[in-house]
Amino acid sequence: MSQPFRIISRSFSSSAVRQSVIKNVTIIGGGLMGAGIAQVAASTGHNVVMVDQNDEILSKSKANIAKSLQRVVKKKFAEKPQEGEAFVSDVLNRLQTNTDAVDSVKNTDLVIEAIVENLDVKKQLFAALDKAAPQSAIFASNTSSIPIKEIAVSTSRLDRFGGLHYFNPVPMMKLVEVIRIPETSDETFNSLLSFGKAMGKVTVNCKDTPGFIVNRLLVPYMMEAVRMVERGEATPQDIDTAMKLGAGYPMGPFELTDYVGLDTCKFIMDGWSQKFPDNPLFAQSPLLNKYVAEGKLGNKVGEGFYKTKK
Repeated sequence: MSQPFRIISRSFSSSAVRQSVIKNVTIIGGGLMGAGIAQVAASTGHNVVMVDQNDEILSKSKANIAKSLQRVVKKKFAEKPQEGEAFVSDVLNRLQTNTDAVDSVKNTDLVIEAIVENLDVKKQLFAALDKAAPQSAIFASNTSSIPIKEIAVSTSRLDRFGGLHYFNPVPMMKLVEVIRIPETSDETFNSLLSFGKAMGKVTVNCKDTPGFIVNRLLVPYMMEAVRMVERGEATPQDIDTAMKLGAGYPMGPFELTDYVGLDTCKFIMDGWSQKFPDNPLFAQSPLLNKYVAEGKLGNKVGEGFYKTKK
């Protein structure tokens, strides 16, 4: 996820419901999530514009996408190197970059926002894009914790606003949560579902509730593991081993928290505990807050609940 973005300006019913065909996609944010979404969208035949604050960020993002595509080639085109080269070339040709967010949406069918998890920044962005994008364009946010409705109210297109929540790393994770608010039209929702499937993802339908489906279940589970350590009931190592071998999970909750980022988990819990102060599942964790204050943010800095090689 990139740093706060700078604006450069001048109910699903049936398959018979009409839907818009999405061909041109604008991804706002060239960080890990945005670049992953851009890669998969371009790989599945969509014309993509990836937007971020400066060319340096975008060049790095596009270079990372090129590296990721080479890994795809090794798996899918091992016996056909020429076809693999053509695949990479085609994908990169469908992927353009732009540092002007407003200019990038003038001919788009869909805008997907994947910037910093800050409501005010997101609202400022969408308010500006709303004035420049075609009336038919659909807006979506990749937020993992902020209510979609609170972002959508910054625009005049609540009926064409929804959520597309992808999972990291986007090229590998098959799921996308498609979120609708009460105002989201059936046409818009069907279009978002179809777009997710066109990207080769499995889609699930979500209402605009805290954490949607996955994070609503996953984050409280991770936080309860932290509280077990706070209460002295078990160690992180024993909890991770128990959940991997006893429940068949690929990662234990502390390994997962380090992977996601302790600061990200704290941000989510801060928002939920403020909105729902009486829900014990959303209660603050003193240990998590302590680690974040000490800069132990997880794998990205080399230390969280575990020390890792950065």
